Amino acid sequence: MTTTELPLTPTTTTVRAACPHDCPDTCAMLVTVEDGRATAVTGDPDHPFTRGGLCVKVNNYQDKTYAPDRLLHPMRRTGPKGSGRFERISWDEALSEIAAQFKARIAEYGSETVMPVSYLGNQGILNGLSVGDGFFHRLGATVTERTYCDSGACTAYATTIGPTAGVDPESIVHSRYIILWATNTISTNLHLWPIIAEAQRNGAKVVCIDPMRHRTAQRADWHIPIRPGTDGALALAMMHVIINEGLTDDDYIARHTLGYDELVERVQQYSPEWAAQETGIPADDIRTLAREYATTHPSMIRIGVAVERHAGGGQTVRSIACLPALVGAWRHVGGGLLQLPLWAHPVNWPAFMLPELRKPGTRVVNQFLLGRALTGELALDPPITALMVYNSNPMVVCPEQDKVERGLQREDLFTVVSEHFLTDTAKYADIVLPATTALEQHDLMFSWGHFYVTLNTPAIEPLGEAVSNTELFRRLSRAMGFEDEVLYRSDEELLAQAYDWSAPAMQGITLESLRRTGWARLNLPSKDEYAPHREGNFPTPSGKVEFRSSILEAQGNFVLNLFRQLSDDHQPGGTVDPLPHYIPPREGGEVYPLNLLSPKSHAYLNSSAGDQPMQKRVQGEQTLTIHPQDAAERGIENGQYVCVRNDRGRFLALAKVSDEVAPGVVVCPLGTWPKNAKDGHTVAAVNPFAFADLGNAPTFSDTRVEVEPV
Repeated sequence: MTTTELPLTPTTTTVRAACPHDCPDTCAMLVTVEDGRATAVTGDPDHPFTRGGLCVKVNNYQDKTYAPDRLLHPMRRTGPKGSGRFERISWDEALSEIAAQFKARIAEYGSETVMPVSYLGNQGILNGLSVGDGFFHRLGATVTERTYCDSGACTAYATTIGPTAGVDPESIVHSRYIILWATNTISTNLHLWPIIAEAQRNGAKVVCIDPMRHRTAQRADWHIPIRPGTDGALALAMMHVIINEGLTDDDYIARHTLGYDELVERVQQYSPEWAAQETGIPADDIRTLAREYATTHPSMIRIGVAVERHAGGGQTVRSIACLPALVGAWRHVGGGLLQLPLWAHPVNWPAFMLPELRKPGTRVVNQFLLGRALTGELALDPPITALMVYNSNPMVVCPEQDKVERGLQREDLFTVVSEHFLTDTAKYADIVLPATTALEQHDLMFSWGHFYVTLNTPAIEPLGEAVSNTELFRRLSRAMGFEDEVLYRSDEELLAQAYDWSAPAMQGITLESLRRTGWARLNLPSKDEYAPHREGNFPTPSGKVEFRSSILEAQGNFVLNLFRQLSDDHQPGGTVDPLPHYIPPREGGEVYPLNLLSPKSHAYLNSSAGDQPMQKRVQGEQTLTIHPQDAAERGIENGQYVCVRNDRGRFLALAKVSDEVAPGVVVCPLGTWPKNAKDGHTVAAVNPFAFADLGNAPTFSDTRVEVEPV
């Protein structure tokens, strides 16, 4: 046997990566690569938050990358819209057709006839939320407002205590009273749970406030089932008890808050008896919760995204944000409020949003109104005649699903979709473009759930002809003939601009150090010392917790959403009560008696992984959980198909009869793809498009339906 005939030894390497999903955990991953092929993806055991484990959504991420039905080449539609019939074309053909269509429609209607649709299908700074903003600003396209998640909560939070990171999630190990408010932590923030569980073992009491007795509620010491959309009533009643029973930290209030006397007067109308009628929680339980929270230190509250998703979601978060200052919780390590630690990350967002390229006065359309924009109900001038979708699957996540589908079926609408798979949205595209996965692209990850920055290094070469989002928009800019150098920055240049590397939080962290370690904790006090507001120092105009918000008082409904891209001429005006107050759910039960909730799924991340075999097996068929009493009244049996309907639409689901939900409440998790649903429709078919009180947040929890057996 000659030397050249000797069997080759496989070359195995380990590459550091980061989970790309819109999740607070932002896990550090290790990718095993053998002879150029990724063979395993695991959590980094050395990462203090990831701790070596990945959730069900990504623990087989390599299977997604190598899935046999993955899109690997540009394609052009050959059959009717929605048929899923395409032919392979070259990148040059795809780019030429896209540029020609965009230019022709702009020439006829004006640049606003083009509309991008994107969100956080990828959370990376490079390939995520703002990756295409510069291109579409330069094009003059309609600006799409993206307020799916936390826009109302961010507005409320920032106008009350300022854009502060709040409690260090790792510091929760020191907490002794933990309120998990509207969050199913085990399903949607899995890596926070071991920290909570450790505090629980050390004597902390864990309280879960949620309409459903889900996985997290079952592990809590006390589950408080609350009527959907009434969380603000509970928070205000807690303040009523704390103030009237003298459980306040008067020194902290005097030195570090604004508007206390007005707050005292305001909460007198919100007694526990009144709140009991609104929330369904006994008045004595409300008193017990308030007393325990006020007298057990350190006490902390973790709020979930769901808390904003009703008519009064903004005021709900404002009310909750007042509680820690009332009882002096901010004095302690592990005390206060945890909303979004992303406030601690000095991300250089303007370098990616490129607002300087945006034409003044360009119109803005919220993506919740996509169905209405495409079907003409918004009466837009010019109409939307060209659509580009990336990092999103609007057929799953947008409300009024039937209208979105009808709009995508328009023969005069030219649609481009960049994707990994032929989603329900991509089926309606004229041109489909192949996107890379996290294993094939550079990126840098902030986190909205912890204090670590994580570098994602490509583990393998892109499969087929897939390209990253950064490369996609470089190619589109070239096809459109744009000469702006900023649109052609390389990935290395973008990485260098992703953070404000000179910020105090980034001291000691460089791209070079991240290439060696993969991740690093921001330069902040340790979890055993982190108490940033022990002596106040809140990033509000007054430097204090503002029970009476000076921002709302002066500027009305000014949207402070971190990701909003609107200039001053598009800020909504109007007067907003500067003191916390209660706004009841918008939809009544006169016609449709059941309150439908659509929380995040356990195995899907919004629509991501919704068509992956393993995740589909774990999640199962689209279900509707209904209380035995409501089921009996309607002749519904466990395991039977039911029709869920209202004036907006309908969908079919498999009934799960269980007392995990209260009477009057039904639950259908988000994430099922229409192609996998019994009748081609999902919970998005019945969700409303209406906005909440602050930040144009969604009101998906204000959804009333009727349920009937099929």
